[in-house]
Amino acid sequence: MKRALFVLIFLISTKLLFGQAVPKEYTDKVKTAESLYNNKDFKGSAKHYSEAFKSNGWKASLNDRYNAACSWAMAAVPDSAFSQLSRIAPQFTNYDHINKDTDLNTLHADARWKPLIEQVKQNKDKAEANLNKPLVARLTNIYDEDQKYRQQIEGIEKKYGSVSKELNDHWKIIAQKDSLNLIEVKAILDQYGWLGPDVVGSQGSTTIFLVIQHADLATQEKYLPMMREAVKNGKAKSSSLALLEDRVALRQGKRQIYGSQIGRDPETKVYFVSPLEDPDHVDKRRAEAGLPPLAEYIKNWQITWDVEQYKKDLPKLEEKSKRK
Repeated sequence: MKRALFVLIFLISTKLLFGQAVPKEYTDKVKTAESLYNNKDFKGSAKHYSEAFKSNGWKASLNDRYNAACSWAMAAVPDSAFSQLSRIAPQFTNYDHINKDTDLNTLHADARWKPLIEQVKQNKDKAEANLNKPLVARLTNIYDEDQKYRQQIEGIEKKYGSVSKELNDHWKIIAQKDSLNLIEVKAILDQYGWLGPDVVGSQGSTTIFLVIQHADLATQEKYLPMMREAVKNGKAKSSSLALLEDRVALRQGKRQIYGSQIGRDPETKVYFVSPLEDPDHVDKRRAEAGLPPLAEYIKNWQITWDVEQYKKDLPKLEEKSKRK
């Protein structure tokens, strides 16, 4: 359950921690911790989270501390789990998730659980006091529909293969859900403009971006200027805008700017960074947008970044992308 906490989080905001670049040792150990968790080595996972935090002067993101708490709870070490949760409780607002997260079930009977969960609820109520509740509810439903079926892709592909009827049918379901979600989000944007966290909450604002990111090119071109203005006004994240800018550029036959879009060779199944403008200075642009270095980001697809080799391969990658 813990990985559902911040779906975009991993791709959009593994970026900066407390205003400074995250040390490589930190990100490496967090990745190992996640892998150990997935392999059900919960104690090993928890220990690697601790090592990651130590490597960064005991500083850590809210998401990583929450996941560390989950690992400690699953390893039956409640004191360490509560230690991590108590650190994030003052700013944690995702009451619905923490209350339902089965990873933390072993903590519910502990006397420390009730005051902690009450604090989170108070945070949530305070954060949502001035939100447009009907719009929040609509966007929550849209978010669930957008993410639910995408989270099943990897499992279906592993079971049936990347060119299977089952996976193809699943993508048809996703396309249908996307079209319905887009009708609702376009209606919201056309009536209210791009809504920020102050009106629809952080997840609601993210939902608007996700639906547009998954839309057709004409729709993306229509709302891209609106999102640019939203970033200037603090209503949308520059890191999210970077992803949309890249997707639109590639669809227009141009090169992407931030390296956020990843291609996959249909024959070899090997992932690659889709055609990128000025590869030498991509990390400068990524930092300005609040994104982590490209070498760290593309590890998620087992890609190694070698800028000189990439520049040599770029003509082939552009041909490959045109054939898609």
